[in-house]
Amino acid sequence: EDDDDEPDEWDQRIMKTGCHEENLKLQLCHADTGDWRKCIPEMQAFKKCWDANKNNERTSTVNN
Repeated sequence: EDDDDEPDEWDQRIMKTGCHEENLKLQLCHADTGDWRKCIPEMQAFKKCWDANKNNERTSTVNN
């Protein structure tokens, strides 16, 4: 039986980015509107947080 209070693998990954709150706001906006275009402020806040936490460096992979 799963314990809903425990973060799953996806939540743990998002928490490590330092942008969990921004991600949640973006996901809720999309769930409410069904249109990413209506969530530009939330998307910009998430990107700003992502960049500030240097997540591109942390999550980069080598393309073959």
